Amino acid sequence: MKKILFLFCCLMQAVISGAQTGISVRDELSEEYLQRLIETARTNYPKLKVLDSRIEGAGYAVKKARLSYFDIFSFSYLFMPGWQQATVNPLMQTSYQFGFFANVGSLIQKPAQVRQARSEQNAIGHEKAAFELNLEAEVRQRYYTYIQKKTLLRVVAESLLDLESIRKSVRYKFEKGEETLENYNKALLACSNQMQAKVTIEGEILIAKSALEELLGQKMEGIK
Repeated sequence: MKKILFLFCCLMQAVISGAQTGISVRDELSEEYLQRLIETARTNYPKLKVLDSRIEGAGYAVKKARLSYFDIFSFSYLFMPGWQQATVNPLMQTSYQFGFFANVGSLIQKPAQVRQARSEQNAIGHEKAAFELNLEAEVRQRYYTYIQKKTLLRVVAESLLDLESIRKSVRYKFEKGEETLENYNKALLACSNQMQAKVTIEGEILIAKSALEELLGQKMEGIK
């Protein structure tokens, strides 16, 4: 009895170990597809669009600061009709007086204002670059998790097929009186546990896929 039970346990362990060594997560990864996922996330992720808008607005602020140099200059003129001047000097005719003025204080402040606008634009650009790095890392992590779950499902599914084969064999021997009820129940329990593991992993795959699509902004099926 002990010998049969020992052989049965060894057989199950060999089946599971064989399935695990035959499948690798690395073999399931596609760097090319991963890059498409990253580019999709960069295109669709809302926060990056917000940062792009802020960069565009900062660019306008830089242009506005540069154009504001013209604000330091002012122009004025004085119009004096002849009838007003006749009271002072009857020989004088209608005249115009023009003047240009420059605000020296504003002239000193303008370069600092332009530099500040540029600094704000650069700061937003660095913020976007940092966020893109974080987004890429997060896409990679969630993609690896998704592939890991899919690979594990293959292992469990293949192991379940082998356990089903063992269960059928033990059942056949049990019905012929060549195997004990205890070993038959062990075979049934092993299959049941493996089926539960398969269902659990299938749910984890859906969760991992949903988490990845959250960053992508669209379904993975639409990314080829």
